Amino acid sequence: MTTVLLPLGFDLDPALPQGVRAVRYDVRAPVPAEHADADALVVWLNTPAQLADCARRLGRLRWVQTLAAGPDAVLGAGFGPDVVVTNGRGLHDGPVAEHTLALLLAGARRVPDLVQAQHEHRWARELGGAQQLDPPGSFRTLDGAHVLIWGFGSIAARLAPVLAALGAHVTGVARTAGERAGFRVVASADITAELPATDVLVGLLPATPETRHAIGAEVLGLLPPTAWVVNVGRGSTLDEDALLGALRADRLAGAALDVFETEPLPPDSPLWDSPRILISPHAAGGRPQGASELIAHNLVAFLSGTPLHNVVER
Repeated sequence: MTTVLLPLGFDLDPALPQGVRAVRYDVRAPVPAEHADADALVVWLNTPAQLADCARRLGRLRWVQTLAAGPDAVLGAGFGPDVVVTNGRGLHDGPVAEHTLALLLAGARRVPDLVQAQHEHRWARELGGAQQLDPPGSFRTLDGAHVLIWGFGSIAARLAPVLAALGAHVTGVARTAGERAGFRVVASADITAELPATDVLVGLLPATPETRHAIGAEVLGLLPPTAWVVNVGRGSTLDEDALLGALRADRLAGAALDVFETEPLPPDSPLWDSPRILISPHAAGGRPQGASELIAHNLVAFLSGTPLHNVVER
């Protein structure tokens, strides 16, 4: 009998092949000893300590399926090289693209300023009434805006056509140049040439040693002072001190952040008090779509010895 461990607290109901049993487990507690002989582990919002405990104690484990698009938590837990790791690439494309669009529109339409005015019971005349559609020296609309998406994978491929439908000019950035999903993609090494004409820089980068603080002082310094930064990838990819410095010096118009280097964001973080930062509590990708189907497919592949979907190179 093959045993797969499924996380409690999340609505998962994968079709189980014959000879497979599913056992639910608490992602915040050690797996009970009677289930330590499991063959497969499905991961979703597990604590680092719980994952490290699984890596130490689940001696028969041969496959870990994380439902997160980024496998960094699993890769850092210490699972042996004989354990296949698959990620949740594709499960978050719709939710993250939708949340990113919401943050972009919030920046363009000055939603944080509107909320502040409402809190003050103030009719914000500067935000309403007759206005220029796209006043010089400001980002007020996606129509005609230049949006640069750094980390052009499946989420970006879902987001870019929506932005284009609203009139934005979308360019992607990836390790290699080319065309993806019908959009021009430049190589990461050539991003500096794109930044001076960018109205919004969207970060969708994974957490790797190479991407740590990729959105740092140099990149921020090449953006025009009217630009916004939206980060929905991983918190480690953005240098938060450099961002605060750029905002305080009026070298950047604003930012919308869904991910942070430390999560939850500490109450004493200066990011909370910046009037030009919109904070979202890692809310973009909390609803993986099609997770049960991915698990079911990979269970069949695991049993038959055929390639699994979304295998992470280690």
